[in-house]
Order: sequence, then structure tokens, then C-alpha cells
Amino acid sequence: MSPAVTNESREAGVETPIAKRILIGEPLTSEKLDDQLLPKKMALPIFASDALSSVAYAPQELLMILMLGGLSFLAFSPWVAVAVVVLLIVVVLSYRQLIKAYPSGGGDYEVASKNLGEIPGVVVAAALLVDYVLTVAVSVASGVDNIISALPFLNSFRVELAVLFVIVIVIVNLRGVREASTVFAVPTYLFIGSVFLMIVVGLVRTVLGDPPVASSAQFAVQAESFTQAGVILLILRAFSSGCSALTGVEAVSNGVPAFRKPKIRNAQMTLTLMGSIAIILFAGLTLLALVSGVHYAEDPCHLVGFDCANNPQPSLMAQVASATFGMGSIPFYVIQAATALVLLLAANTAFNGFPLLGSVLARDGYAPKALNTRGDRLVYSNGMIILGLAAIAVLVIYQANLTTLIQLYIIGVFVSFSLGQIGMVRHWRRTLRELRQLPEDAAEQESGRYTRKSAVSGLIINSAGASLTVLVLLIVTITKFTHGAWLVFIAIPILAVLMVGVNRYYRDVEHEIRVDDETHFGSSGDVAMILVNRLQKPVIKAIDYALAAKHEKTFAVHVSVTKEETDELQRQWREHEIPVQLLVIDSPYRMFASPVASFIEEYRRKHGSSIVTVYLPQYIVGHWWESVLHNRRSRRIANQLMLVHGVSINLVPWLLDSSELIYGRRSRPLPGDQRAGRIPAGAKPSHDRVTRPAGPPDAPSA
Repeated sequence: MSPAVTNESREAGVETPIAKRILIGEPLTSEKLDDQLLPKKMALPIFASDALSSVAYAPQELLMILMLGGLSFLAFSPWVAVAVVVLLIVVVLSYRQLIKAYPSGGGDYEVASKNLGEIPGVVVAAALLVDYVLTVAVSVASGVDNIISALPFLNSFRVELAVLFVIVIVIVNLRGVREASTVFAVPTYLFIGSVFLMIVVGLVRTVLGDPPVASSAQFAVQAESFTQAGVILLILRAFSSGCSALTGVEAVSNGVPAFRKPKIRNAQMTLTLMGSIAIILFAGLTLLALVSGVHYAEDPCHLVGFDCANNPQPSLMAQVASATFGMGSIPFYVIQAATALVLLLAANTAFNGFPLLGSVLARDGYAPKALNTRGDRLVYSNGMIILGLAAIAVLVIYQANLTTLIQLYIIGVFVSFSLGQIGMVRHWRRTLRELRQLPEDAAEQESGRYTRKSAVSGLIINSAGASLTVLVLLIVTITKFTHGAWLVFIAIPILAVLMVGVNRYYRDVEHEIRVDDETHFGSSGDVAMILVNRLQKPVIKAIDYALAAKHEKTFAVHVSVTKEETDELQRQWREHEIPVQLLVIDSPYRMFASPVASFIEEYRRKHGSSIVTVYLPQYIVGHWWESVLHNRRSRRIANQLMLVHGVSINLVPWLLDSSELIYGRRSRPLPGDQRAGRIPAGAKPSHDRVTRPAGPPDAPSA
């Protein structure tokens, strides 16, 4: 923790609980926002960890699906992998165009909204939000899977480990983008370097005649029988599972505002570097898995000879690493540790994309305004917390099972890919149409020719991207729908409808509260009313506040439920010479708010449209359970009185001793106590006397 930051925040009067300061650090001022912007070397681990880490499970899922048809189906794997690589190249090129055209951070949502209309834009946003939640769940589940491959005794704690890692990632991200990038940089670059080294060593050994052999190469596979149509669907399903390598590509377009200047150029370079590394690692790992003979089955018991009852099936990455470097070797554990870390940290891509997209949606009125509020560390902390809770719920429901979760995955991302690319095609066609409408001399200027060239190239690239992503969306839908993806197709429309509903609500409220010429100000009179149950220090403080405000009329009101309590209060009132008239309202039905509301309405009817300020004492407590024991009646009364015309509520805080746990101080002396010599300077407030506030008697005329 920086002493400068600590002193600065304290001097500014910013007091945060100790536990919060330890977990997420001292608050940062808004002027430090530029310091949180990322250079390219730090942006890569933040925004590319999802796309880079997906190479750890995309080849595994690809080979696993093909192996349902038997070992002979592995012959299709090189061609399926090539198709995935081609698609990845096209998508990366397409998103370079999107970053250039729409650098504000809205990504596919902004493209679809501006070029296709409101509903497609909201559908894209819903699809991305769902996919970000699944990104966290799949990444963490895959990371835990790799940890269990190296340490099988942890298998019974799979769900607990997954939940723990999500909580840790949330806390790290709440500390700020800058600190998160520093934490995540080392594992990401370690993963890239170690996997690249493994691929090189494995291929060199193969060339030299000593190819690595996986531990599962000895096991045969129980194959299922397929018709000709079934074979085609199986290949397409393997392709759709391999397309999980494309997840995270869109995150860079959503995170352009987080880059240092020049933002567009830095974001494009980061995207290109991310795509290149992902292609090399995906292709190399798939090739090495085929060379070493990795057999990875959807059901481990389908591996003939494998003890599926007592041993978890090692991940593809673990098998390739042990075949290349040897089981239990230092490089093996380095690769397993790096893979587990980068898979866990891949969730960080979502923790940057989800809050940024949420802030854009909140700004446009499609999400609660709280999502557009930066927290102490200048991040959109509310969005991060919501994402963490949603991911934990998914992990618990699906027991952190990677094979089950992967079936829900990538639907959302390809919905956004497809609509985003179609929107970009419309964008470039509109740009070319506008250029044709320019005068001939303006169109032939250098800027006009450059714009036309960019629009033509963008149209070609995004048209190819739109065609391929729509095709892949159809393939993914057909092959994954019955395997659990139907849930995503229910979640996306529901979320989209909710967002449209939020937007309509905000629109109606804005229309309702807009200032117009029919609004008139006609209130006259100023009355203060202090609600009194028993004569205690909080009540005396409320009376003092009311007198200090110098209202035209000031009086106290007691709702009488029992005669004994009322008589005792009136006796104490006279004994302590409280300089405010006490009015008593009978309540034979033991209600509190309704009699007060009726009294106020009757008073305003007799004395005109006065503004009645109701003073309510309220305890400030330090323990959560104290909130259950205090303030319940005052909250109910305040909520009901706010519905009475002409009433404003003034809550007067009284800090109980327990509040020192949170705020670092107890209740202050009453105004005037220290000057009058009742409390020595520097002493804590006394709790054994009632202080009589100064102020002239002031009662209403009956």
C-alpha cells in the first residue's frame, strides 16, 4: 500500500473499513484514471488470456468428439483444425476493422445497435453477457481439471476449488486494472513460453525419430456406430467444439478504452499478436497430440484398459507434457502449473469485458445505473461482483464439470460475432454510398480515396467474416442444441427482454420527471416535527438539529399507544425542561405511521401548504445483526411518510459504540457540550447524562 495514497485519501476525508483496504487497497482519485490505462505488454495478458488459454482445452474437445466414432475418426482432426485456424484468421482480421470503426468500447453491441437496430443490439449484448459468465465458469473448471490431473487427490474438492478461485479472481480485479495486469502477466507469458517450448521439443524429437508417446496411446476406444449423416454431424460437432479457441477475440474490441494512446493502433496490434500466438499454440498442440497418440474420451470408461473407477482422466495438456518431458519432471509440473494458472486467469478476460459492456448498457439505459459507477479502484466493481456471483452459481449447478459446461459455451459469442459482422457489412456499404454522393472533386481527394479503399477492404473482410460466423453459428446450434445449448437459447431472449424492459422503465421515468412549463412552485410555510418515542440522547440530538435549522415552527410528536408510557414521557419532558412543545397523538390501533400521516395532512389543510420536515433519529451500528435489532420502526415510518404530500424526511444519526468497528470512531459529543465544559477536550462522549439543547421555545399555533 502506497503511503502517499493512504495519506491523500485520509486527508480528503475518505474512510474505508480496514478489511476493505486490505483486500482491494486504498481508494484512488478520478485524476488517476489515466494511470490505470494499459500498455500493449500489459493489455495482452488482460484481454488475451481467454483466447490464449482456450488452446488448452479446444484441441482436447475437438479430439474427444471425433473419438466417439473410434480411433479411425482421428484422421479428420487435421482438417477440422485447419478449418478452425482459417476461421480464427478471418475473425481476427474482421475485428481489426471493427476496432477502427467503433473504438468507444461498445464492440459488437454498438455495431449492431447503430447498424441493425435496437433489438439486434440488445440480443448481442445479452449473448455477450451470457458468454462472459460461461467464460468464467469454463475457464475455472478447465483450470481445476488441470490441477486435478497433476494432483488427483483433489478430485473430491473440485467444486470448492472452483468457487475459491472465482472469489480470488474477483478480489484481484477489484484492486484495479493496473494491479490485475501485473498479477496476470507472469502466468500468461509463462504459459505461452512453456507450451511453445513443449511443441518445439516434441516436434524436434519426432523429426529425430524419437516421437513422444502419450500414456493413453495404449488404450483402445469403444466406438459408437454412426450412419453417413451421423458421421457428418460428428465432424461438424468436433468443429464446433474446436471453435472454442475463438472465444475471447471480441474482448479486445470491448476494451479499447482501457488502452493507452494511440488506443486504436495499440488495440489492433494486441489483437493481431493474440491471434498469431493462439493459432501457433492451437495448431502445434493439436499436431503434437496426434503424433503422441493422445486418446481422450468423453466417458473415461470407454477407454479399454483404463481404470476409470479410481483415477481421473488426465487432460490432453497433461498427457502431451508427460509424453514430451516425462511424468513428474520439472518441465511437466511447470506446464501444468502455467496451464492451470492461465486457465483460471482466462476468466479475467470476462472480468474486463463484462463490466465495460455493463457500463455501456447502463449509459444507454439498458442496465441498472449502478453498473456505470466506478468503485474505489476506478473499476466497475458492481459488474465484477455480479459476474462473480453468476459464475459461482453456474459452477455449483454443473458441479464444475468441463465436458457439460463446454456444451453451453460459444453459442453466445457466435451470436455476437454474426450480428457484429453483419452490422459491419452495413456500416461499410453505407460509407461507400455516402462517398458516391460526394462531389467528384471531393471524392477524388486523397482523404476520399483512402476512405474508399478502407471501406472496400473492410467490406470484403467483414463479408467473409459474416458468412463464416453465421455458418458456424448454424453448425454450433445444430450440433450442441440437444447437448445443453438449448438453455443458452432460453437465457439470451429472457435477458434481452429484461434489458428492453429496463430501458422502457428509464424512458418512462425520464419523461415523467422532465421539467415543463406546467410545473409551479407554490409551497409556503416551514414546519419541523421531531418524532419521539422515549426521551433519549438520539431524540435530544434530533431536537437540537431542528432548532439549529431555525424553522418557522418546531414541535415534537409522540404517538401514544399506552397511557403509562405517555405519562412517563410527559413527566420527563417537564423535568428536563425540553424547550419544544410535545404534542400527543392517540393510536388506539397501535399504529405509528398512519396517525402521524393523518396529523400532517390535517395540519396542512388548516395552515396551508407548509413543508413539514420530519426529524427521525437513527442508530448507526457496527454489526450486521444490530440492523435487525434497531431502526425497523423508523424505517417503516420514513417509508410511509415519504408518500405524504409536502413531507421531507431528515434522518439524524446516532453512532453506537459498536460503530467504531467500521468507522473508527464513536458518537460525537452533542453540539455545545465541549464548549460548555461538560466534556473535556479529547475525551470520549459521556453516556450518562441527557443534555439540554439551547434554543428558544417554539410551538405551533393550535
